[in-house]
Amino acid sequence: MNFFNNFTNESIATGIVVLILIISRIMSTKLVRKFAKSTHIIENRTNLVIKYFHLLINILVVIALIIIWGVRPKEIISGIASVATVIGVAGVVMIAQWSILSNITSGVLLFFSFPFKIGDVIQILDKDFPIIGEIEDIGAFHVTLKNKEGETIIYPNNLFFQKGVSILPNHYDEKEFVD
Repeated sequence: MNFFNNFTNESIATGIVVLILIISRIMSTKLVRKFAKSTHIIENRTNLVIKYFHLLINILVVIALIIIWGVRPKEIISGIASVATVIGVAGVVMIAQWSILSNITSGVLLFFSFPFKIGDVIQILDKDFPIIGEIEDIGAFHVTLKNKEGETIIYPNNLFFQKGVSILPNHYDEKEFVD
């Protein structure tokens, strides 16, 4: 009981932050689903973006709780510096994580910009390795294509923002024209 007497303001503020957490997660889920429904975006991509929003909200709540419970900025900075040092020592792992983060960010951008959809035939304009294929799946890290020969091609999301992409008419359908 002595704990609540000493930390009444912090306890009330924590309760309010938790309530805001619950409300913001529900609201963000509803808003993303409403946006996805209005633009006819597939369920897998919608769930992925919802997870990203929930992660962002959780990080903001942790920061708010740190501030509420009085962790001094100097301690936060020294903690961040320690983490940054560990990450800096593990440089190879950081490069791999950067690639993963880049693909996830690109996946979110592809979700909101929605330049192409499953079933579209695209051409990736790469002078060394041009690719033409039909989109089978769009995931968090990569897009799965199938070319005319039936080969499955896995293409990283971040390369869609580095290479030009053309959406082609579906030329896989062989149509005969009869006079």
